[in-house]
Amino acid sequence: MRNKPWITTIISVPILIGLPLLGVVLEGLPVGRYFEFPPQTRFIKHSPFSWGVFLLYVVIIGGALFPFVYRGARLARGNGGGSPALGRFPWWGWAGVFSGIAFWALAWTRFSWFSAFQAHTFTPLWISFIIVTNALCFSRTGRSLITHRPGFLVCLFPLSAVFWWFFEYLNRFVQNWHYMGVRYSASSYVLYASISFSTVLPAVMSVRELVREFRWIQRGFRTWTKFPLVSNRLLGLGCLLAGAGALLLVGILPNVLFSMLWVAPLVIIVSVQILTGQSHVFSGLSEGDWREIVSSALAALICGWFWEMWNYWSLAKWEYTIPFVDRFHVFEMPILGYGGYLPFGLECAAVAGLINSVWNSPIPESCGTAESSN
Repeated sequence: MRNKPWITTIISVPILIGLPLLGVVLEGLPVGRYFEFPPQTRFIKHSPFSWGVFLLYVVIIGGALFPFVYRGARLARGNGGGSPALGRFPWWGWAGVFSGIAFWALAWTRFSWFSAFQAHTFTPLWISFIIVTNALCFSRTGRSLITHRPGFLVCLFPLSAVFWWFFEYLNRFVQNWHYMGVRYSASSYVLYASISFSTVLPAVMSVRELVREFRWIQRGFRTWTKFPLVSNRLLGLGCLLAGAGALLLVGILPNVLFSMLWVAPLVIIVSVQILTGQSHVFSGLSEGDWREIVSSALAALICGWFWEMWNYWSLAKWEYTIPFVDRFHVFEMPILGYGGYLPFGLECAAVAGLINSVWNSPIPESCGTAESSN
């Protein structure tokens, strides 16, 4: 069935935005503090580190990942288990390499002549990353988003800004991260933040295009365990109620439900798609095809590593305050926090899939044009 992205958007957006706010209203908490802008006040008291909770998350995350890691590692050790042979690296990829090195150096140094721009290295650094990733993909497969789907890639930038602003909104209810070195007026904050946020989806989707072609993913996850009930509407309804309940309570129980920040939106979007008879990010599981799941989650984890690494010594940066598990940091991120990148990758795929549905929808014959080749 052809996707109906507008139906998904119209149904999902009020649920995703309204439920956390409704929860704090029903609890009688002061609503105004959730709309402070730019956000500066830290009003949530986070629970201290707990070995019990930490080990529980280790068991949950480790248990969920083990089958994938075991299967992927076993196949990667086999003959031809890596990526396709590297072809000629394009000139524009080298331009991305050199600009990335330059902006990396500028982000981590403090030259007086660059001080006016020191807090604005994030976007050019990530645009360089996107270019290099697409160049690697092109050199391995002969295709990339830049060369074969430039219109779609461009559309991801404004969508990405809106997408990440939503997570900034959700973060107001748990306050798991906050920004340092950014003191701007409200209008400047919106402008500079939106430009930075616009690179998130293009980066994750570009990396997904690259890693999806790794042979161990193609060989190991094209045909695996089948889940024929993945589009069952009763299951979709149950998941929708569970995801909605988690978002409703996230502002009331931020120390307990903070991880739902990354899981509940995915559950709600996919559930709406199931209930309205659309395909979704998990649809391939009915035939045992796990490639989109694995490549999307891995792409976000790879991007997450670079986000956290480049953030570490930057002037404008973010820091974390996460209840119960805030220990064993890799850069600023507690090590278990990297687990959040896995469902985040699926959310990126789900949201990019909505714009992809629009991009690939047939244009009415009355327009007198053919379907877009992009």
